[in-house]
Amino acid sequence: MKWLLLILSLPTENATARMRSWRALKACGAAVLRDGVYLLPEQGTHADTLEAIAEDLRRSDGMAHLLRTDSNEPEFPRLFDRGAEFGALLAEITASRAQLSEANALDTLKQSRKLRKSFEQLAAIDFFAGEAQKQTGAALQALESDANRELSPDEPQPKQQAAITRLDARQYRGRLWATRRRPWVDRLASAWLIRRFIDPEARFLWLKSPADCPKKALGFDFDDAAFTHVGARVTFETLLASFDLETPPLVRLGLLVHSLDAGGVQPPEAIGVERVLAGMREAITDDDQLMQVSAGVFEGLLTAFNTEAAA
Repeated sequence: MKWLLLILSLPTENATARMRSWRALKACGAAVLRDGVYLLPEQGTHADTLEAIAEDLRRSDGMAHLLRTDSNEPEFPRLFDRGAEFGALLAEITASRAQLSEANALDTLKQSRKLRKSFEQLAAIDFFAGEAQKQTGAALQALESDANRELSPDEPQPKQQAAITRLDARQYRGRLWATRRRPWVDRLASAWLIRRFIDPEARFLWLKSPADCPKKALGFDFDDAAFTHVGARVTFETLLASFDLETPPLVRLGLLVHSLDAGGVQPPEAIGVERVLAGMREAITDDDQLMQVSAGVFEGLLTAFNTEAAA
């Protein structure tokens, strides 16, 4: 296996340069082979990363040499074992899940975003990924799912269906659409999408239970609804695919809705949007009013995404 060795001597009178090098080496996941000798597998951009650290040291009156070597030394991969770090993260996830309740579901979701970021940072330097990463990732996904379920009871289970039938929006005009009451991100965004792009005359019914859905209504975002989670798609993304609405700005909005509804990769706008919608949901008890006010958020995001795409 190919390895990179960075041999360095830190400048004695430049504490800033020493700290900068130490932080850079820690961030890229380099292992300490011995004092002044750092190790990375030769993968991806690791050579460029270490060379940049070496060049910075040379400019700061330090000494650095980057060497390449082939070695099957079994001890080298063990230096990159992240089991203890994943274990600490798993303990945090487990504690958050144990304390989860309906009352703290939103706060737990916010905490899960931070845990997700920590997980992704750690996974990026887990060069010999094993069971620890898999176990921690599964626990984090479970925490996100449980928190969403507490915040949004009766959240639909994804249909395991690969293909989505393309539909003609003209056949869905002037309809009654039904979903669960006290809507959260996916249902709010879906209601906006329906009225904005599919059925401008849509009327909405907020159900106490999915079992209360009238036969004449088009249900969305609950089990066995006409439009719900399909595979990896949340309901908003299912509607995009069903009505051929997958333009780049709407797909980008779908990724944001997905992250806030089901977890996963978090766009930079997610935290701010989540705070705004959470505040609206707490302040507005009437679901029709909440839908109308939140529509402004999604309309604003779409305008911003369209502007960026045009630029």
